[in-house]
Amino acid sequence: MKRLVSTALARGLVRSFRAPSTAAVSQPVLQQFMKYGSGHGSDPNANGDSTATRIATDPDTHQDFQPTSKSSDMSLNDIVEQDIKENPVVIYMKGFPESPMCGFSALAVRVLQHYGVPIIGRDILGDLKLKESVKAHTNWPTFPQIFIKGEFVGGSDIILSMHQKGELKDLLGDIAQKDGSKGAS
Repeated sequence: MKRLVSTALARGLVRSFRAPSTAAVSQPVLQQFMKYGSGHGSDPNANGDSTATRIATDPDTHQDFQPTSKSSDMSLNDIVEQDIKENPVVIYMKGFPESPMCGFSALAVRVLQHYGVPIIGRDILGDLKLKESVKAHTNWPTFPQIFIKGEFVGGSDIILSMHQKGELKDLLGDIAQKDGSKGAS
């Protein structure tokens, strides 16, 4: 009985992956699927916000649920400059400090958290234009990119090396004390 069911299931799957007939998949349905694609795989010109643009033009999307523009008069370069100037420790990373999306970002956050300093993190995966702006600002190709006291320090490998040599403790010591946290021993 199990073999009969699994054979029938396998045949059904094989049939579903064969070239679709015009009766099985109509063109409007396929176009509708492409309209709601992720914006990363199917469209070579996609940037992170292409999905929102496509959904916003959908006549079935109610205006209350359409994305709103969060843009301001500031350019991304100005935002990067402001982040670096106003925050003692800034990390442009894949994900957020609470939930890193790659091992290098996770390593950098863990090393910085060891010192008890406030960390401001920006997700570069959510905004590809921000990613390119940060890369242009630092002329550094990889992420994470860490700024301490307004200066670009480097990535996770450099932070780890500074931590192992004791240099990071000296650099972050006054930030941890200003914040009221204890520095690492």
